[in-house]
Amino acid sequence: MTTDLGRRRLLVSTTALAGVCLLPTWAAATTDIPALPADGEAFDFDRVIAHARALAQRPYTAPEQRYDKLLDEIGYEAFMGIHTRKQAALWAASDTPVTVEFFHLDQNARSPVAIHVVENGRTRRIPYDSALFRYDDPKLAERLPADLGFSGLRVLGRTEPAHEWLAFKGASYFRSPGGLDQYGLSARGVAVDTGYGSDEAFPNFTQYWLIKPAANATRMTLCALLEGEHVTGAYRITLSRPNDIVLDIESRLFQRRAIRRLGIAPLTSMFWFSETNARRGVDWRPEIHDSDGLAMTTGQGERLWRALVNPPRTQYSVFEDKNPKGFGLLQRDRVFDHYQDPDVGFENRPSLWVEPRGDWGSGHVGLLELPTDEEVYDNINVFWVPSEKATAARAWRFDYRLYWGADQPDPPALARVMATRTGRAGAPGTYQDQSVLARKFVIDFAGKPLDGLDADNAPEPRVHASHGKIDNPYVQHVEQSGRWRVFFDWKGELPPDDTPVELQAALYHGARQVTETWLYAYYPEALPRQLYSGDDNA
Repeated sequence: MTTDLGRRRLLVSTTALAGVCLLPTWAAATTDIPALPADGEAFDFDRVIAHARALAQRPYTAPEQRYDKLLDEIGYEAFMGIHTRKQAALWAASDTPVTVEFFHLDQNARSPVAIHVVENGRTRRIPYDSALFRYDDPKLAERLPADLGFSGLRVLGRTEPAHEWLAFKGASYFRSPGGLDQYGLSARGVAVDTGYGSDEAFPNFTQYWLIKPAANATRMTLCALLEGEHVTGAYRITLSRPNDIVLDIESRLFQRRAIRRLGIAPLTSMFWFSETNARRGVDWRPEIHDSDGLAMTTGQGERLWRALVNPPRTQYSVFEDKNPKGFGLLQRDRVFDHYQDPDVGFENRPSLWVEPRGDWGSGHVGLLELPTDEEVYDNINVFWVPSEKATAARAWRFDYRLYWGADQPDPPALARVMATRTGRAGAPGTYQDQSVLARKFVIDFAGKPLDGLDADNAPEPRVHASHGKIDNPYVQHVEQSGRWRVFFDWKGELPPDDTPVELQAALYHGARQVTETWLYAYYPEALPRQLYSGDDNA
């Protein structure tokens, strides 16, 4: 199981749940900030909500950062040499279904967070103590100040080996290895102006309350306070592990300032290359990605699959909807041979599915794809953007469920996209006359609605392009894999305004659609011309 929480970095075209505006707007601060529960007091989530609401009426205070010189020395290697003493974990001597360990501050997580435990209904802050950790470098341990602080936490099950359930570390990021016990993509509390370069803001979870579960409990609840320059918030998260990891999230958000793009239930992942866009000589491994597609179930029940791309420039795609049933970043390719990396385990990276609870109204699923040439950057962002303006003094409520596992929890009855490939247009042996502005696309579908069909009773491809034209679409049954394969060539001119060609395809049997709808953003100008002079490894 990979527990690398310190290496991944973030690279910087349809509203709220019941009660889009949870509370009335405000013009100025008129009351004191309600206090959070102190040590020995009863914990009440409503007090966290009231505190977050009042904070939004006050000027923002950035998180405290101290000991910069020392933390500069705790880079990735040093951080991985700091280990939690298992016997010192929270509830280690108890009979709870989980234990909790804490993360050390380091070079990439410099702001300490306050962690409280709630036992018998009463709250108590957990003080930092270097004795909670074991250090590979004893000299580092000797130099640590007594008030250094924690950067986050992780929740582990009690079964042996102790599988990790969930980890919080940095800003409002959290991750789970899911049922496959392999870390990959991340989630966030909220996204603020993602895609606007340096204007993007990263609110922080600054305080956590860990509510002690009973001995026979099957779930655990934790609460968190969110603080940021643009928004504050209160979160209640209930986690369980029936097989995969399931989180039920209640979020309350209060705006300090206007936000151009408010991202709800944001997901962050990495896509460098797959069979779709692999290039000879870039890396010895055939594919490198934590997720290979964005899956969506619209409010009308339509099933969509948008294959991810590594674009030549930053690209933001809009999928308008009303009351979406779900969306998520999935890793569908589970074949080790397609990655060939036993140390990283891309084939076991979890998928993450968002299931809105209640009425989210109108808005869009936003997909931000950034160019990357390394696997250490998270270049894929997905979130829900409400249609309502995210103005200052606005209040929101969003509740949803997150599933971390091998697949989405409600896989479509329709046949699904299994692979997307591209190559030179035309038939083999005819490449020399092809224009650069022509490309072949090959999409594999598989699933029960296609089983039993044959050449005399074959499905029909329906293909569409936003620009240019589709040439010679046809299907073929691949006996070796049991899949149905769609072929077509795209030909045409570059679309205006540097936008990609938006492609879509699906298979029909008679008047009935039998597959989910495949979507893809194609950038003709990004293809090197040498691909048309002998290199067919695109």
